[in-house]
Amino acid sequence: MKQHPFKIASLGIQHVLAMYAGAVIVPLIIGGALGLTEEQLTYLVSIDIMTSGVATILQVWRNKYFGIGLPIVLGCTFTAVAPIIAIGNSYGISSIYGAIIVSGIFVVIIAKYFGKLVRFFPPVVTGSVVTIIGITLVPVAMNNMAGGQDSPDFGSLSNIGLAFGTLVFIVLLFRFSKGFIRSISILIGLIAGTIVAFFMGKVDFSAVGDASWLHVAKPFYFGMPTFEITPIITMILVAMVSLVESSGVYFALGDICEKKIEEKDLVKGYRAEGLASIIGGIFNSFPYTTYSQNVGLIQISGVRTSNVIYTAAGMLILLGFVPKIGALTTVIPPSVLGGAMIAMFGMVVASGIKMLSKVEFASQENLLIIACSVGMGLGVSVVPGLFSQLPENIRILTENGIVAGSLTAILLNILFNELKIKQKQPEIIEEPKAS
Repeated sequence: MKQHPFKIASLGIQHVLAMYAGAVIVPLIIGGALGLTEEQLTYLVSIDIMTSGVATILQVWRNKYFGIGLPIVLGCTFTAVAPIIAIGNSYGISSIYGAIIVSGIFVVIIAKYFGKLVRFFPPVVTGSVVTIIGITLVPVAMNNMAGGQDSPDFGSLSNIGLAFGTLVFIVLLFRFSKGFIRSISILIGLIAGTIVAFFMGKVDFSAVGDASWLHVAKPFYFGMPTFEITPIITMILVAMVSLVESSGVYFALGDICEKKIEEKDLVKGYRAEGLASIIGGIFNSFPYTTYSQNVGLIQISGVRTSNVIYTAAGMLILLGFVPKIGALTTVIPPSVLGGAMIAMFGMVVASGIKMLSKVEFASQENLLIIACSVGMGLGVSVVPGLFSQLPENIRILTENGIVAGSLTAILLNILFNELKIKQKQPEIIEEPKAS
């Protein structure tokens, strides 16, 4: 059935708005944590929006080699935020993109075999990893709520008031609204908080005035990538967890679209995500994954056609070529951003807990896996010098809380759930029958 162009365009705009807050807040958080300039931050936001559109087209365009062909919107994954900040602070920004490129190549290579590897990533592992990532993000949010680390007015009443005001507004909007408005409550909260901050004299529009109307995407904008073992391992683990999450979205959308998802469809979907991450690394953006909020929008609207998603992807690409739009997002004060971060990072923790809800908690082994992996991940994040005396080749696996916690979960799951020791049954010796 042919749809009216205006209806397609309006539905496309809805999809852009539904994912826009998530798409722009990731570069804002990472750029702020890494101390980027306003010009660099504007580029990061713009290129991220553009690459989200390209990544979406790669996934929706079904062909022989990649693309699952479902109405999926891709955006930068929140799972990667804490690892990227940790890598950037320890190894430099160039190592971030080297790790993202290698993780993308890894996903493309293992896509055909991931169905066999997924057994090593049951809910007890993925839930633990996502919970660890969410917990390690909370300090970033708290620093922003206070006005941003090293800011002269750190912890001032105006910053705290703005942060909690934004958070309360988002919570109330989510509680008392429905449908589409509810799905973009964080975006509306950021806008409302910024308007209040403007009247308090906390918004500076100079970055918008300095930004150009048009720019061209530059490969390796932040310099040539470098390749370090620990960042690469970290991003590969993030990619594996992301693929597990994406698999759930694929099956959910397959059910909505009344399409049976076969193994070859999953392989092409995984390859598309790997290609998107490679492109993200080359143009200095991020790894990309399926956005579940857009799946909810498809359920609400009932429109399941790919042309709507192609329209949304085209809009994202066009927005990415206009730096002034990207610069607009950089005027959001850190305290307003921090208020929204609490809600979003809390949702990452909640997502991890939701994954863990599928775990058999009657099993003491599963409880021990969760306890040790979350404890190790959080412990190394809080006390990063814990393993400083170990040899360098071992510290690769222990100096990052997310890597340490993830590997703990994987190894303990193999020990307790994969290598099930079959106890030998006692041999029964039959007595000789009387003749």
